[in-house]
Amino acid sequence: MPFEGWDFSFLQGRLVEAPTPWDYAKIVGEQLQSSDSLVDIGTGGGELLSSLHPLPPRTVATEGYRPNVAVARRRLGPLGVDVVQTYCDDNTRLPQRGALPFRDDSIGLVADRHESFIAKEVFRVLRPSGRFVTQQVGDSNFPELNRALGADEPPTSARWNLAAASEQLEAAGFTIADSRQARLEARFHDVGAVVSYLRAVPWQVPDFSVEGYRHRLLRLDAVIRRDGSFRVTFPRFLVQAVKPH
Repeated sequence: MPFEGWDFSFLQGRLVEAPTPWDYAKIVGEQLQSSDSLVDIGTGGGELLSSLHPLPPRTVATEGYRPNVAVARRRLGPLGVDVVQTYCDDNTRLPQRGALPFRDDSIGLVADRHESFIAKEVFRVLRPSGRFVTQQVGDSNFPELNRALGADEPPTSARWNLAAASEQLEAAGFTIADSRQARLEARFHDVGAVVSYLRAVPWQVPDFSVEGYRHRLLRLDAVIRRDGSFRVTFPRFLVQAVKPH
């Protein structure tokens, strides 16, 4: 099954995630009303950004995953949104190529849904009173799936959670205006959805293949057929941070 952008609609009804207690798109949309410029970090295929309107006169999206760039440009180009390819390795280390390609104090609003960020870089490009809105995936995502497959759980040494993100942002000079977190439930309704998910998100089980995990997949299939679904849990957190005058 082909997969492009960051569009999981092919799993609709097969992988069902509980919604967050907050509405990220609505929060960003409310901030757009008072901003003349927006940068969407890690836009994926532009799926979420294209649903927001009206967009500020100056709206730019960045994307670090090369295959997604063309998808985002096809979707966002007709809306007048430029898509800039960038690279950012993780939440703490900024390679030369990972810098945000914008001038100091030039952006009114930076949005980031599930993309790594460098707090100092976001602070640099925002103008005074500018706002950063981000929803993040915390560590320990779907650990029950890894255990069911007998695979190592994704490492949690990075300690990526609300406290760590807030600490980075405050160290960069931000004031935290809002922060929320939740641990939510999702259910896989067929084993094919498990396979499709692991192909789309390869870092969950880096050595995954159907052949390599066939025995465990068959056992998981039996559980889903017996119980109707397989339950997993996942963390999400939201932070709104403001650059002081």
